[in-house]
Amino acid sequence: MIGRAAILALIPHQGAMCLWDEVLAWDAGTIRLRAHSHRDPAHPLRAADGRLHAVHLCEYGAQALAVHGGLRAQAGGGVARPGLLVALRGVELQVACLDDLPDALEGTAEVLVDSEAGWQYAFRIQHAGTLLASGRAAVMPQRQP
Repeated sequence: MIGRAAILALIPHQGAMCLWDEVLAWDAGTIRLRAHSHRDPAHPLRAADGRLHAVHLCEYGAQALAVHGGLRAQAGGGVARPGLLVALRGVELQVACLDDLPDALEGTAEVLVDSEAGWQYAFRIQHAGTLLASGRAAVMPQRQP
């Protein structure tokens, strides 16, 4: 298992904006993670009314991609190229809010396309074995100045 400190070293999201707490398993094509951050009353994505809306599960999915990219690059002796989330497709949300979910969130991401032009992944976020969100995300590498 890979903990939060190692995740923070891999991705640009720092502090409370790093949403994942643990990597449970990963290989070249997939990653499985766990998070408890949705229960934090100070979660940075909470709305003014204090609610954490399900649309933010897309950010959990996108960060799963970033963690996976970081781990893949690290395993190859390098660091991940910075990327920009450019598209979400086929997103399906099964809940409205995450506020009343008592257990950890678990996420999975699977590489669909890996090329010099960018990456596409499918992601799924679950709670206690129940699917909360799924979709696909596309990331393009940032141009270096």
